[in-house]
This record gives sequence, structure tokens and C-alpha cells, in this order.
Amino acid sequence: MAEAYIVEAVRTPVGRRGGALSSAHPADLGAHVLNALMDRSKADPAAVDDVVFGCVDTVGPQAGDIARTAWLAAGLPEEVPGVTVDRQCGSSQQAVHFAAQAVLSGTADLVVAGGVQNMSQIPIAYAMTAAEPLGFTSGPYAGSEGWRRRYGDREVSQFAGAEMIARDWDISRAEMEEFAYGSHQRAIRAIDEGRFEREIAPYGDAATDEGPRRDTTVEKMAGLRTLVEGGRLTAALSSQISDGAAALLVASERAVRDHGLTPRARVHHISARGEDPIRMLSAPIPATAHALKKTGMTIGDLDAVEINEAFAPVVLAWLKETGADPARTNPNGGAIALGHPLGATGARLMTTLLHELERTGGRYGLQVMCEGGGQANVTVLERL
Repeated sequence: MAEAYIVEAVRTPVGRRGGALSSAHPADLGAHVLNALMDRSKADPAAVDDVVFGCVDTVGPQAGDIARTAWLAAGLPEEVPGVTVDRQCGSSQQAVHFAAQAVLSGTADLVVAGGVQNMSQIPIAYAMTAAEPLGFTSGPYAGSEGWRRRYGDREVSQFAGAEMIARDWDISRAEMEEFAYGSHQRAIRAIDEGRFEREIAPYGDAATDEGPRRDTTVEKMAGLRTLVEGGRLTAALSSQISDGAAALLVASERAVRDHGLTPRARVHHISARGEDPIRMLSAPIPATAHALKKTGMTIGDLDAVEINEAFAPVVLAWLKETGADPARTNPNGGAIALGHPLGATGARLMTTLLHELERTGGRYGLQVMCEGGGQANVTVLERL
């Protein structure tokens, strides 16, 4: 049976909006992790079959196939192609899935997968603003008769979806604030203990994630206004707007042998599932159940989990439904503290998951993310 191995994984620090990475061209952020990936793995760049990058809002400096642009900006071989994918927040996790599928199918032996996003330069949903001169002012669903017949005129919004999850799973604001505070504390501990140092390739003077707030308290969070009137969610319970890039090298058994590479993990499972696009953010729950059924695993078999903290209720509802160990879930903090550079987050989470399994000696790790349209990707890695 064919196997797909993770040989190397590296990321930039995650920069805060307006922070140390904000002025960097997205292609240069991508080029930085690509060069670091090649240097650390000792792989021959000319042997790479494809470069698959995730990115959302591919306009301006992120347009024109950022995967290809970043590879060329890195000074790497022109004969290697690149392609950019968009599965919303899970774009670079999907990039890893495509890379693994290419290797598992035997159509490729060495594939780079990753993602990049500079949200300081290209704010979320900027593409919709850019489309206004063309007469498109109400988002991707407005005007579709088929959509209206199926879902009516209900609001489609990540904020509305997060509020629905908090309501449907009866998650209080206080419970979410305790979780968010814990995310910052776990991230700060990870930084202070040097847990991220092996996975980060410093970018200029930026060597550490900028998002975690050492001065935050539950009391400060309790004083914030809600995002929607009468709601439970506040900015403190949401992922941070951020900048960053990450990349992984996926190899076949033949590539490992022919190029003298050292595999660090095996891709044990990849899948994606969909659910209600109005509630939008709850798909990690059925997606995780699907992955466990397909693999014959139980939630207790997982030594570490990375679930994207798009909003606090996403993770808290998932924990309630799966019965997962909170101590093994986002043990080094999540996007509430570390930030969420949309197209890069999937690869960032997988990079962190791999290094956490190595740090603790764990065998299996699961990554899952909520995504626009009511979708979720799931990956299970087995550390070697």
C-alpha cells in the first residue's frame, strides 16, 4: 500500500494585524517558508513535482496564483509548477490533502503544501469590496435563486454561525471567556518554554508569535461589547486577524528512499465533510465522527488535537460532542491567542501538531477546522 509521509514542516511566526509581518509582500512570506523548508529537509528543489498553497481573498498581491509566485520569489527552479486552492479557512489543510492524494495515487513523489495570508494588507472579504464596481455588493449567495429556494434569505455570516453554536450547545459567555483566557495562557507557556522554536523560521526581527496577550484577564474580557446586539460573542472570543505563512514537504516512499529523506510522520487519514452552511462552523463535529469511523479509532486514541479556534464556541461544542480530553486539545493555545492568517492556518496547525507529537512522544494527532460554506477538513497524522 502506498504511503504519504511528512518530511518537514516550518512556519513563520504569526504576526498581529499591523505588526512585524504586515508590510511583507505575501509572495515573500511564502518564499521565506519555502526556502526554509528546502534548507531544512535537504531535498532537491528540482525534484519537487508541484507546489500547492492555500490562500483566501486572492486579490492584489495575493492574486495570480500565489503558490507559483512565492516559489519563484524564493529563487527556486522555474520548471516546478504551483497551484493555489481555496477552501476558506481550511485552504492550506486542503493543500496538504491534495499533496498527500497526489503521492498516494502515484502521480507525484515530492509535493510542497502550505499557505500564506497577509490580512493586514488584504482584509477578510476584501474580494467582495473589490467586486463592488462590477455591481456585486451582497456577497456570494445573494441573487442565486437556487440558494434562496433551499435556504431562504437567512443571514450567512460566521458571526451568526458562532452565535448559533453558542445557543444550540448552551455555551455561556462566561464559559467561553474562561476558554479564551486559557488559550492565551497555554500559548504564553508554549512561547516561554520554547515549544515553538523548532517550527518557526524567523522573518527578519520577528521570531515569536505576536498574538498572545500577557495582560489579558477574564475580567477584561467580561467588559467588552458583544459583536452583535443581544449576542454572547465578543472580539476576545474570536480568532485574531493575522499575517503568516507555513509549508510542509510531503513525500512518497520512493522519494524518501531516492533522496535520502527522513520521514517524521505518516498521513494516516484525510477527509472533508459538509454540514449546514447557515450554522456554518459546526462541521468539525460530524467530520471528526466520520474520520474516527473510517479509521476505526476512538477519540481516546488521539494524543494531541489541533482544532482551529475560529470562535470559542466552535471548540467548546466539539469538546462536548466528542468527549475529547481538553488537556490534549490545542495544548499550546489556538487562534484566539496565536492568530488566524486564513490561508496559512491549516498548514500552521499541522506544523504545530507534528512538533507537539514529537515533543510529547505521542503517536496519533488529529487536526480539524471549520470552514466557510459549512465544511471541515480532518487530518490524522501518525508520528514515526
